[in-house]
Amino acid sequence: MRMKILIALLLSVAFSWSVSAQTPVAQNGKLKVENGKLVNEHGVAPQLRGISFSWSLWQGRKYFNPGVVSWLADDFKASIIRAAMGVQPDGGYLQQPEEQKDLIVSVVDQAIRSGIYVLIDWHDHNSNLHVSESKDFFRQMAKKYVGIPNVIYEIWNEPEKTDWKTVKDYALQIIPVIRKYDKSNIIVVGSPHWDQDVDIAAADPIKGYSNIAYSFHFYASDPYHQDALRAKADKAIAMKLPLIVTEWGVGEASGDGEFNLQKTQAWLKWTEDNKLSWTNWNITDKHETTALLQNNAPIQGGWTKANLTPAGIFIRNVLRELNK
Repeated sequence: MRMKILIALLLSVAFSWSVSAQTPVAQNGKLKVENGKLVNEHGVAPQLRGISFSWSLWQGRKYFNPGVVSWLADDFKASIIRAAMGVQPDGGYLQQPEEQKDLIVSVVDQAIRSGIYVLIDWHDHNSNLHVSESKDFFRQMAKKYVGIPNVIYEIWNEPEKTDWKTVKDYALQIIPVIRKYDKSNIIVVGSPHWDQDVDIAAADPIKGYSNIAYSFHFYASDPYHQDALRAKADKAIAMKLPLIVTEWGVGEASGDGEFNLQKTQAWLKWTEDNKLSWTNWNITDKHETTALLQNNAPIQGGWTKANLTPAGIFIRNVLRELNK
């Protein structure tokens, strides 16, 4: 009898180890939207947590490489990353489409090898003015990554002074391009006012397509991003709008400003309570509150504590605790 109990305990430990040793994609499989929630192949909200790269055309560009992706997966324990491809101004996709696409592909391909999820982010504030370019880009991405469970398409980062009709009309032009090739991977649609007016989107959501989610952004220490903004998201969630926090920072909306620990922890608790997946802004060594890296941090990863900013140290600790 004792031997049977011992064997059972050993099997239980071995099973637990094998599950924990699996990559996030191996554990969760293909994502989908069910009953207003982003869920995994088992119908459970996976609550992915990770890091957003910075604009691919400025200071953060040098970190768009496989070494950084591997480090984020292995050391930070990120289960999702966001490849933020700058569309404009100078040096972005509109001017250098092949160079920008190559940066994104290098990050996405390594995320697939590392077994983590990756948002392909059309990082543009004026996507409605660049419909043909967006169509061409997402056509290429959907053809290349069709059916690969790691990949999520984010088709418009932060619409600015744009109404929901404009955002929705744009989405209804891009979604069919992706769905021609990739029938079921998650597509993330933006919402007005820098991805804050999700309650407006919830009142008139996109219909006729499955596995559509909506981005929600906040900056945890910003005085304008507190209870009233959470109430907007709470309303959208109550209306069964599937949300994913594709961008948030510990500072203020400018990317700089205060890092208020109490406000940041309140926002993190809210994401945990609502089982929302997120990526934190951002991998760059720019001198800003939300930058995770100190100046001249190694461009291939391998960062020590001295290479991380207060935001970087905090987010690494959060990811290693919550994603363990």
